[in-house]
Amino acid sequence: MAGKYVLYAAGYTVDEVHGLRVYDFDPETGRITGQIADTEITNPSYITISHNGKFLYSITDDGVQSYSINPDGTLAFMNKSGIHGMRGCYISTDYEDRFLFVAGYHDGKLTVLSLNDDGSINTICEEIYHKGFGSVGERNYRPHIDCAKMTRDNRFLCVTDVGMDHIKVYRLHHDTGRLDLADIIRSEIESAPHHIKFSHDGKFAYIIHEMKNYIDVYSYECLDNEPEFEKIQTVSTVNNYHAGNTAAYAIQISDDDKYIYCSNAGDNSVSAFARDTVTGKLEKLFTLPISGDFPKDIAVSDDNKFLLSINNESNSISFFKLDLNKKIIVMNGPMKKFKQGNCLIIHRLA
Repeated sequence: MAGKYVLYAAGYTVDEVHGLRVYDFDPETGRITGQIADTEITNPSYITISHNGKFLYSITDDGVQSYSINPDGTLAFMNKSGIHGMRGCYISTDYEDRFLFVAGYHDGKLTVLSLNDDGSINTICEEIYHKGFGSVGERNYRPHIDCAKMTRDNRFLCVTDVGMDHIKVYRLHHDTGRLDLADIIRSEIESAPHHIKFSHDGKFAYIIHEMKNYIDVYSYECLDNEPEFEKIQTVSTVNNYHAGNTAAYAIQISDDDKYIYCSNAGDNSVSAFARDTVTGKLEKLFTLPISGDFPKDIAVSDDNKFLLSINNESNSISFFKLDLNKKIIVMNGPMKKFKQGNCLIIHRLA
């Protein structure tokens, strides 16, 4: 892990104006060594970094905001844009960094914005409201979009809906940013598909399901400009003796494409899976406690030696050493206070 790294962490701002903070990250110890900057922003529920590594985008109460990443990892504000809806919960870019996708949990709205060549946000080019009624009246009685993520070939946008128990697959028109519905991946009733990740070779999709605590593995290919998804495996994210009211939450794929990691709220645990790079299937290595309450997001160092968890309800970031051969994690020093954390990213600077 040669080079300089920073950690970006974002959280709600009930009694704090600086919702986005930048820390020095030491790749040799797996710890942050000091805070180098903070950014005044309201309720950044999710952040993402462009695929070229030059820009950071964040959800905010006012819509979305863009920042350029300075050589030292600090952030320079560029601009912001409204999204004509309620605050989003997830944000991502396409693989050419031409479009920004915002998922709306509260209003079931998907927003697409174009990006300028300098990384700043341009204009809204697509708005789609999901419609219908789900099966769980107490919670998922209407659409709740939780994630919007492009396939690795940059053809299709996969949009998870925890309220409707399905993933809508939209064809992206790269000249306009408009979307056409191409397919629907239907999950089990009351499973709540939360986030989706793709293997680096683009051949497999991993969908974590919040309410039933499992990951569905799908093969993916594009045939005659049509998406083809086939389910090949379902693996539990928890142990048989897990805590009640557990919700599978964050999911990450390792930089070497060989492991999948996820967090489980309620059970307050993290799980690791070895990934067969040929078949795409997963083998669970462990599910172990994370020493925090509601691990809302996790980050793993690019050498798979360290894992960080941002714990929303215990107001902390916890640090662990990973030993995948021994199938364990070990607490790596004291926790860092961070109020109502939502998202964190370990980023290697250019």
